[in-house]
Amino acid sequence: MKYTTIFKAGLLAVCLGLNVRCANAQAVGQPLPAWQEGNLDIHHINTGMGNATFLILPDGTTLLVDAGALDPTDARTRSPRNTSARPGGERQPGEWIARYIRNVAKTSVVDYALITHFHDDHMGTPASVSKRSGQGNYLLAGITEVAEFVPVRKIIDRGWPDYAYPRPARDSMMLNYRSFLDWQVKNKGLRIEASVAGRNDQIVLLHNPQKYKDLFEIRNISANGEIWTGVGSVTRKHFPELKDLKPEQFPSENMCSIATRVSYGKFDYFTGGDTPGVVQPGVPAWHDVETPVAKAVGPVDAHILDHHGNRDSQNEFLLAALRPRVLVIPVWSSDHPGHDVLDRIYSQRIYQGDRDVFATGMLEANKLVIGEMLNRLKSDSGHVVIRVANGGSTYQVLVLDDRDEQLKVKSVHGPYTAR
Repeated sequence: MKYTTIFKAGLLAVCLGLNVRCANAQAVGQPLPAWQEGNLDIHHINTGMGNATFLILPDGTTLLVDAGALDPTDARTRSPRNTSARPGGERQPGEWIARYIRNVAKTSVVDYALITHFHDDHMGTPASVSKRSGQGNYLLAGITEVAEFVPVRKIIDRGWPDYAYPRPARDSMMLNYRSFLDWQVKNKGLRIEASVAGRNDQIVLLHNPQKYKDLFEIRNISANGEIWTGVGSVTRKHFPELKDLKPEQFPSENMCSIATRVSYGKFDYFTGGDTPGVVQPGVPAWHDVETPVAKAVGPVDAHILDHHGNRDSQNEFLLAALRPRVLVIPVWSSDHPGHDVLDRIYSQRIYQGDRDVFATGMLEANKLVIGEMLNRLKSDSGHVVIRVANGGSTYQVLVLDDRDEQLKVKSVHGPYTAR
């Protein structure tokens, strides 16, 4: 009986393994299977022009984190150092993002949009090719263009209502954004809130919250240098008071980024905008925002790299504290990622264990400079989708072809066991 039981158990394990491999093989080359209630989908959308992450929460509530749109006419954007537009240049990034959302979501409404900070590759900037809204008196770029095609119910950013920290924001991008907000509030009922560090009630499930009451949470970790301590909703100020600094010493826009942790069952995911963590010589220690943020976040399963993996991000403490199994690099420039950043990501000295790294669009320039380490990427191009199973105990990564809108699966990774 004992040996029969062992044999049956072994046979079951083999069959399950075969089933997983067969299921994966069938998925490759086919369109992405539709989201199912109970799953958490995290779509890292590659437009080649900035960050955009779209989440479908377990009950169908939707969340868009950033909607980047670089100026396509800018010399920097058109240079070989930057990625090309995906799926192509016939539409602007905001419209591509909106079309992607409508392709994968069962609802055509974005319940929440979170703008991590006010840079063009995260929110969009007006350009000479930008169309004027058919609704209000503003141009369509990034988040303002997404909302033209897919209604947004609530926007959370770091500056509402006065947009004055650490200094008033009056450039053309911000003036256009505020015109958009004003019109949407008056005519479409848009709600706007400033992100408050420590809170876990600004982004909540809207359709069936009771079903996932003890399983799901989105926690605000930091905004404008106010950082959650990890205890209750208590926070502490990380930056000095502005009155004690000269204007040229004020915190940078990246340092003010909103950081957020998404938790579902045993699964955790961290996104931190452009939060920096590697302090340059002669710079005050408080310019390292990653370290205090990481203390609050703790271990996660998946992490989209801070600041696209630029050289000032992914410090040793952050990686050792988060210990992510899966890392996503949102690439739009040959600066992404830095060679030393990639070395830290893979370092077994910082934290031990396997890790799978996915990039949305690695440039040939990166491959020439960084070399062998990039061969370790699980994927170097495409939309990267993290699909967390019902209950949050396991998850997979599906890489989608970004050359058209068919959303065909290029590769399947996992299943991984959540912590």
